[in-house]
Amino acid sequence: MPRFEITLPYYGDVALMQDAVRSVLAQDGDDWRLTVVDDGREPDVPGWFERLADPRVRYYRNERNLGVTGNFNRCVELAEYEYLVLMGSDDLMHPDYLSVVRRAAERQPGAAMIQPGVQVIGSDGLPYDTLADRTKRLLYAPRGPERAVLDGEPLAVSLLRGNWLYFPSVCWRTEAVRRFGFRPDLGVIQDLALVIDLLVAGERLAVTPEVCFKYRRHAASESSATAYTGCRFEEAKRFFRETADRLTAFGWPHAARVSRRHLSSRLHALTLLPAATRHAGAPGAAAMLRHVFR
Repeated sequence: MPRFEITLPYYGDVALMQDAVRSVLAQDGDDWRLTVVDDGREPDVPGWFERLADPRVRYYRNERNLGVTGNFNRCVELAEYEYLVLMGSDDLMHPDYLSVVRRAAERQPGAAMIQPGVQVIGSDGLPYDTLADRTKRLLYAPRGPERAVLDGEPLAVSLLRGNWLYFPSVCWRTEAVRRFGFRPDLGVIQDLALVIDLLVAGERLAVTPEVCFKYRRHAASESSATAYTGCRFEEAKRFFRETADRLTAFGWPHAARVSRRHLSSRLHALTLLPAATRHAGAPGAAAMLRHVFR
């Protein structure tokens, strides 16, 4: 009986998507299925899946473009199995990805989220260590046992200081995600919003150190494209302020203070100031400075 629904909300580079699909097809076992939800219009994509003719793969093309968050919710809607992965269409699974998360799920069957070890790669597929990823490792990711189960206000504090999860690599319990879904008013920070929803509902995160996923960073990503215009940070500021009010009412004052300050998000905007000036001129620089100082 299949347990793992690996979904690929797809839009963008065809070759990278095909590499992502091949990495899924290299997984072992018979307890998984790949569901690709195409939010684009590249003409050769449906034919490629038809020629693939793999019974482990389902392919859907949206009748209209749903956007990033809309396509995430479409993937959740289509998921039928116990666990769900929302894999990036330019990311890669190691052949042992499912072996790693299976073992983690067996150790912690109640966890709503499983975060395995991740290697960051660049556009060329080679290892790529950015300031953001070094900061995640050194400042924000929790110290302690390599395998851990985290929950409650301490985990909320940790993630609101700096979101050290790699969303496309996370394996989710489908029922838990479906209970909340992704907020349609968020286009970049919707993954953190979902995690906070789950923590407030009492759900737990299992962390396991085995590196079994390649997460790709490149300038063409949605988050990079929106950062230089300031849209990403306006959304982030709204989310952090709303979350601070919510957590104050919920009785998590420490997490509420961290959210209201959202220091890591403001520092990130500061690091992007030179690039925003180059790419978006004075309006881009002004957007960065507004987020840093207000």
